Amino acid sequence: MKRRTFLALGAGAAGGLCMHGCRLPQSGRGGSAEPFKISLAQWSLHRRLRGEQEPKLDNLDFAKTASEFGIDAVEYVNQFFKDKATDTEYLAEMKKRAADHGVKSLLIMCDGEGNLGDADSAKRAAAVENHYKWVTAAKYLGCHSIRVNASSAGSYEEQQKLAADGLRSLSKFAAGYKINVLVENHGGLSSDPKWVAGVMEKVGLSNCGTLPDFGNFPDEIDRYEAVKTLMPYAKAVSAKSYDFDDKGNETKIDYHKMMAVVLDAGYHGYVGIEYEGSRLNEVGGILATRRLLDEIIKKRQTA
Repeated sequence: MKRRTFLALGAGAAGGLCMHGCRLPQSGRGGSAEPFKISLAQWSLHRRLRGEQEPKLDNLDFAKTASEFGIDAVEYVNQFFKDKATDTEYLAEMKKRAADHGVKSLLIMCDGEGNLGDADSAKRAAAVENHYKWVTAAKYLGCHSIRVNASSAGSYEEQQKLAADGLRSLSKFAAGYKINVLVENHGGLSSDPKWVAGVMEKVGLSNCGTLPDFGNFPDEIDRYEAVKTLMPYAKAVSAKSYDFDDKGNETKIDYHKMMAVVLDAGYHGYVGIEYEGSRLNEVGGILATRRLLDEIIKKRQTA
C-alpha cells in the first residue's frame, strides 16, 4: 500500500489532518531544543494487527508504518509476536526492518506471563522467569526497557511487598542486559500511584521504574496528580488518547496540562502515542494525537 493512500485513509477522520498524504515531520530529530520526542505504541494499531480493521497489518511491518507517520521510534506489544521471543531469525528481521526505515525500538510491553506479585512463591518465581525471554529479546532489538504488570493479591501492604519482590528479582536479571523493568498504571493497585511509588521505593533498583499512562486511572483519582506522583520514577511515558473535539483537543485528557506535568518533572524523552478510541479509525486517531503533541512542542519552543 502506497504511503499517500495509507495516510489518506485516516486523514478525513482526523479532521483534515494531512489531507493529501503529506509526510509528517520526523519525531526526535529537531535537536536538543525539542521539549520531548514522539514515539508510537503498537497498541494504537491493535485492531489492524488483529485483522479486525482494514488494511490489516503484520507485526513485521509495524516499524515501516510508524515511519510513514513521520515517527522514528516504536514501542512493541508482546502479544503481536508472542511466540517469537526466542526466534532469533524473526527478531533479526524485526530489527532489520526497523533499521531500514530509521526507526528505533524503545521497549516491549509484556502481558500474559504470570503475576510478578503472586502470593505463591513458586508461581511468582515462574512469572519472573517467564519474563527473561522478553528481556533478552528487548536487548537484541535495541530496546531500553520492558513494561510489565505488577499484579498481585491480598492486602494493600501484602501486594506491595510481593510485587516489589518479583520486580526486584526480574530487575536484577535485567540489569545484566542493561534493560529497565517498568511498571505501568494498568489496572488493580497499579492504578494507585501512591501504591506504585511505594513499590518503587521497596525495590530500590535504578533499572526498575515506571511508565506513566495518561489513562488507566479510576474516576476518583486525579490523573494529573497521579502522573505527577509516578514521574520521578519514569523512564517512558504513554500518551493515551480516546477522542478529539472539533478543535483537536483530547476530550477526556487536557494534554497541555498533562504534558506540563511530564515536562516539569524534568522528563524530555519519548512520549508514546497510544490511541485507544473507536470513533476515529486507528490511523485517524494516531494522526490526531500526533497533531496535538506537535502543537504542544511548537508552543513550548516558541514560548
